[in-house]
Amino acid sequence: MHRIKLEIPAFLEHLTNGGQMENVEGRTVGECLAHFVRRWPQAEKLLFDERGSLLGHIEIYVNGVSAFPDELAKEVKEGDTISMVYLIVGG
Repeated sequence: MHRIKLEIPAFLEHLTNGGQMENVEGRTVGECLAHFVRRWPQAEKLLFDERGSLLGHIEIYVNGVSAFPDELAKEVKEGDTISMVYLIVGG
């Protein structure tokens, strides 16, 4: 398993007691987010739908580069940083 830094976005900070960075483990973004959810179970409903797919209004970046499409399958390596952005749409 690789050790990855997960930047905690503002919409999840209330779950991590204000923490802005978590160390997670995994070989893919999906494995890293699963590790995060095991530690902070309340985050699951804020990140995933009932089928386990990433919610459509969340954008994932690895080292500042979009992981779209197939964000959860994106491979990560030791020392990478995953960031999440909560997209706001409307008009």
